[in-house]
Amino acid sequence: MHSANILVIGGGIGGLTAAIALRARGFAVTVIERDPDWSVYGVGIIQQSNVIRAMSQLGLIDEYVASGVGFDAVEIYTPTGIKVARVPTPRLIDGYPANMGIGRPALHKILGDRTIASGAKVVLGVTATDLDDDGAGVDVRFSDGSAGRFDLVIGADGVYSQTRAKIFPDAPRPEYTGQAVWRYNLPRPADLDALHAYNGPTGVGLVPISTDLMYIYVTTPEPDNPRYPREGLAAVMRSKMASCAPFIRELAEQVTDDSGVVYRPLEALMIEGPWHRGRIALLGDAVHATTPHLGQGAGMAIEDSLVLAEELVRHDDIETALTAYHDRRVDRCAYIVRSSIAICMGQIGKGPPVDNAKATHEMFEMVAQPI
Repeated sequence: MHSANILVIGGGIGGLTAAIALRARGFAVTVIERDPDWSVYGVGIIQQSNVIRAMSQLGLIDEYVASGVGFDAVEIYTPTGIKVARVPTPRLIDGYPANMGIGRPALHKILGDRTIASGAKVVLGVTATDLDDDGAGVDVRFSDGSAGRFDLVIGADGVYSQTRAKIFPDAPRPEYTGQAVWRYNLPRPADLDALHAYNGPTGVGLVPISTDLMYIYVTTPEPDNPRYPREGLAAVMRSKMASCAPFIRELAEQVTDDSGVVYRPLEALMIEGPWHRGRIALLGDAVHATTPHLGQGAGMAIEDSLVLAEELVRHDDIETALTAYHDRRVDRCAYIVRSSIAICMGQIGKGPPVDNAKATHEMFEMVAQPI
């Protein structure tokens, strides 16, 4: 497999880390991304100890850590704003923080720049319209009229993956949970040195992402899965925070820019059975989309990329390699999806309430295990 020519569909976090990991092992890689602007939304993302470790393995750790804010604890608050726990989080890489808050554009730039520098070919504004796997390779037709032949195709094209729909037309669809998340960037208080998580029917988190910025996330029950118009979105987000702790209500007054609000209904998906068919494989949200309650969606995709690259080097036979990749990843990813959904369901009254501090501690122990 060492000289294989690989197509990665999707230029997000999973696709780019896959390209970087594969190029490091000498594979020829082409990445296609449907968005001609290759843009990401401007709020932040939480990355935990296992992602710091993965960034070290990818050779990206120093520029990565320099682009965000490291922290070594998670603070849990009651809905009224009383601090009930400060959960220390273990460092997995000596000399580096246990967790990071980072702006998505900053992370995207690091991954995109390294992908290009690695020698991967990146094509924007293009999708794969046809995948024909004849057993010896995959003939791919692209939306710009071009075509190519690849030894392996990786679908890293997210929760609404077209690659998944092509190879597993009968797979379950992503399932809406009944909850949504609102995100917004705000000035960072000087004393915010950890992730602050507020429990309650409306959950809130404060995450540092730069010297002067944090982002706030707010999870709300949205049983009818409404679609909110862009105009007036900031006012709606403020209204969702009206019953929160006093400090959160103060922060709500700063949510004023409709275009700065990122609203996302929360959906989840766990594909049972194989994650590949023939020479076409899936990774990240395309195969195990989680809600953000444990902050591990991107982390699982990044780990997928490392494991897939390792197994492709380890085995000459592609079927064996892809089966080994699935077997190493499936239990860990299923744990994250199911544990995250359990927290979600507890918050909106569809399941028993989950002790957030305990669930967070258990998650940190689990992801500290080697991949």
